[in-house]
Amino acid sequence: MEIKGSKDSKNRRALVVGLGISGIATALRLRQIGWTPVIVERAPARRTGGYFIALFGGGRPPAERLGILDNLQDRLPAGGRQYEVDRAGNRRLGLGYGDLPGSPWMMVRGDVEEAAFAALPRDVEIRYSTVPTRIEQDAEGVDVTLTGTSDDTTVTERFDLVVGADGLRSTVRSLVFGPHEKYLHRLNYMAVAFRLPGPLTEIHPDDGAILMEPNRSMWLFPFAGSPQTVLLSYHTDDVDAEFTEPPAKRVRAAFGTEPTGRVLGEVLDALDTADDLLFDSVEQTRMDRWHRGRVVLVGDSAWCVSLYAGMGVSMGITGADLLGTMLERHSDVRHALAAWEQTLRPHLDVFQRNGIQQRMFFVPANNKELALRRAMNVGMRLPGTSHLLRQLQARDKAGRLKDTDLALA
Repeated sequence: MEIKGSKDSKNRRALVVGLGISGIATALRLRQIGWTPVIVERAPARRTGGYFIALFGGGRPPAERLGILDNLQDRLPAGGRQYEVDRAGNRRLGLGYGDLPGSPWMMVRGDVEEAAFAALPRDVEIRYSTVPTRIEQDAEGVDVTLTGTSDDTTVTERFDLVVGADGLRSTVRSLVFGPHEKYLHRLNYMAVAFRLPGPLTEIHPDDGAILMEPNRSMWLFPFAGSPQTVLLSYHTDDVDAEFTEPPAKRVRAAFGTEPTGRVLGEVLDALDTADDLLFDSVEQTRMDRWHRGRVVLVGDSAWCVSLYAGMGVSMGITGADLLGTMLERHSDVRHALAAWEQTLRPHLDVFQRNGIQQRMFFVPANNKELALRRAMNVGMRLPGTSHLLRQLQARDKAGRLKDTDLALA
């Protein structure tokens, strides 16, 4: 085993685990304040593509400060419409993602990862096919054993800070805080996301569509310059059983044996051959603390609010930006982490609750919730009711926070 040595008192080193949006944003911010970040990534190369995401108003200022926003734009097609459809081929104007409180820019995950990566200085060290396998710390630093997944080589290095930005099933969290079962809370829904290979027969590429049924739904998100992205969501009583068969088989079973109709049928046919597929359970990460000593978790590793809240990217960037601010403000790393968490946690608590509340908007659980959603859809088309609903949206606390620059709040 090779052992690499101690810190330079004039140049603090940080290990960032994960080359996703939260990890790259953290490395960018650490570099801005004079630290030397080292990024390790389990995959052999950087990811591309991905499903739909929203970058809310509160996430755009920190993205601009980090140099990410320069290469981003709202990719919602101009003039596109949102429809509610059914299996019989009926369709009517409906409520889309943009009707939720907040002012999101719509894009795919790969857009943000590419923009963040482009902003990263070329001399920032990135090690692919590398994972932490042991983390030990004392008052002065953290010793991390890193293992190459392709050749099983190991090296132990010392850092001033370790940042776990490695997602819902974080390796850093399991090594330092304990097993996933302590922190992951299942919502008993599955999410299936992929990009269509081309246009559908009955839906224009610039339009969105939603098919809603009790405990299952299909969303089509349109993007300027590329095919629509699909989100299928459905309830399950046994999350583990969903991973015992191919995703396409589980999805078809969840949507039942009734005739699919043309739109849903074409989507399910596309799923059969989708090569860039997200198939996962919908979960939240719930923790009493996001840091321990000199180890801190950011993004989904710490506070995944679920895709139903839509704040994963915005808060990943916000959390990274504020982390650098607190480290610059406080010379003691542990004091900085405590101040960072104290600032962020009240807002994340709101988004956690919002992730539960907005589930109904994405996938109604029963006929009562489905009827309520349809009533909202009708109400948004009536002048008087629409004004009242817009006022209620404007007073929505989660919606206001989604458009607030929390790093400066």
